[in-house]
Amino acid sequence: MAIPTRTPLLHTERLGSHTLYRVRRGPSGAWRPRPLLVGAVLTVLVVAAFGAELVTGRYPVSAAEAIGALFWYGDQATVDVVYRLRLPRALVGVLAGAAFAVSGAIFQTLARNALASPDVIGVTAGANAAAVAGLVLGVGAGLSTAALALLGAAASAVAIYALAWKNGASGYRIILIGIGISALCTSITAYLLQRADLFQAQRAVVWLTGSINMREWTHVVPLAAAVAVLLPVAFALGRHLAALTLGDDTARGLGVPVQRSRAVLLFTAVGLAAFATASAGPIAFVALIAPQVALRLVGRPTPPLAVSALTGALIVLAGDMAARPFDLPVGVVTGLVGAAGLMWLLARANRTGQGA
Repeated sequence: MAIPTRTPLLHTERLGSHTLYRVRRGPSGAWRPRPLLVGAVLTVLVVAAFGAELVTGRYPVSAAEAIGALFWYGDQATVDVVYRLRLPRALVGVLAGAAFAVSGAIFQTLARNALASPDVIGVTAGANAAAVAGLVLGVGAGLSTAALALLGAAASAVAIYALAWKNGASGYRIILIGIGISALCTSITAYLLQRADLFQAQRAVVWLTGSINMREWTHVVPLAAAVAVLLPVAFALGRHLAALTLGDDTARGLGVPVQRSRAVLLFTAVGLAAFATASAGPIAFVALIAPQVALRLVGRPTPPLAVSALTGALIVLAGDMAARPFDLPVGVVTGLVGAAGLMWLLARANRTGQGA
């Protein structure tokens, strides 16, 4: 069954603790300036943070010198600092932040739970276990840590989907199986760290924290290619994603191929999280917090994908700027902020009696 070109548009309203849905088919003539305004402001902030990444650091560079260095104009030292060191770092920050955020938004929408993210359901845990195995045991000789992380995330995702399949893979079963896979992979990682010597353990812990420091173009290219392919897929299926929040039967009645759409969306979310983790490490809580910030900025009950991407990019860049003076990985900053956000989400879920 082909994916229909005219998909339902989902409109939502809040009534106390409940969400009311109104569905119509065809294009909407409603003008909603708030998402556009929020997106424009976030875009300006991301561009500003990106520029700040290029000019700040131990080697001072002016804005004019940084722009010239992007085109290989200026003295060689400035070109090396900006083009070879800071530009890959900033690009990985933007791309990884956007990828984590969109992945988290998809998982949270499919599971209808604000606590669902690649961090929770085992995708990043699988990447961690494979990467640490390579660092500690030398598994996968000839493969980089990033490649091992990508393979680990893919293997974890396949296991989750296969074990969750029962006449289709529901979001609820995926979350439950994912939590189990995450616990298993986390236990494996802890065991490997206990076996490691001091040098190996230090390398593994730095990678597990998540960092965009010392990124190179070899980290940028595969992540950029994945984002260029997978983000448009996620945006194209955004209306299908909204329809799936109504339940499988309703979505099917609206012409959405439920299992196909869910499978493609899950594949997209896993791919984004896997490539982001492979390039930047498991930067904590970006996939969890960014979609929740985005939906509150826009005022919708489900995370908007584009605004989530911008929010995730801004969180990673701002976190790296805050961590840089102390020579800390960005994952330390996002972990502190994300832990506070997680406690707030849990407290809110407890007050409302809902699943966050």
